[in-house]
Amino acid sequence: MKKQSIAEIEAYLSTIVNEEDPFFIEIQKDERKGVHQCIQKWRRQKEQERLLQEKFIEMNQFERNYRKEGFQLIAGIDEVGRGPLAGPVVAAAVILPENFFLAGIDDSKKLSEKKRQEYDKMIRSEALAYSISMISADEIDEINIYEATKKAMYAAVAGLDPKPDFLLIDAMKLETPYPSDSIIKGDARSISIAAASIVAKVARDELMKEISLSYPAYGFQQNMGYGTKEHIQAIQQHGITPYHRKSFAPVKDYLAQLK
Repeated sequence: MKKQSIAEIEAYLSTIVNEEDPFFIEIQKDERKGVHQCIQKWRRQKEQERLLQEKFIEMNQFERNYRKEGFQLIAGIDEVGRGPLAGPVVAAAVILPENFFLAGIDDSKKLSEKKRQEYDKMIRSEALAYSISMISADEIDEINIYEATKKAMYAAVAGLDPKPDFLLIDAMKLETPYPSDSIIKGDARSISIAAASIVAKVARDELMKEISLSYPAYGFQQNMGYGTKEHIQAIQQHGITPYHRKSFAPVKDYLAQLK
């Protein structure tokens, strides 16, 4: 029988689920170094998959527990953009189906931009409902960032259709008609909140990239409005844009200098 090439073995390994597979048992007899490297790579991938599945099961605990209590339409709520000097604060609410599975879902800050965008598409396509709300820099200045964050969250919940019957909220406490649980570091502990975190982050990042086309000097497409050294230098050189938060210290300090 013709010996398979290493490329052929690697391709077939990608279809194998466990080490009891006859093919896997057979290739372990192959003395070629490349084959043993393929086997080690396969084992590392399977271990990574196992860890991600365990993490997903752990992050699904809140959803499982509240479903046992009879709740079905559980919405995760999270926000992004509290800290930047420019741009809106953005909140998202997401209701995932009970059978939703996405190994690797996590707090949006822990994911690469590529992964966030990939997961965002999957979440939006599979969610029973999702809603995004943005509160502008002007309104943040008017009512303060804490109140603006709450307002964005309320609007995101109100935009859901179908309506939720339970809310899982990242850290904040909201007064709503729905029973809820406020979870510290919820975006790393609940798949629903993590999903909302990803949807909100991608939506805000895309907006900041659009704004950067009109105001290229500030680097919004990279810093997303956060107060990087380059961003603060740009404020000193070019002034502020309509998207800057005048109540935030570096911007406020710059405006004070002009008086």
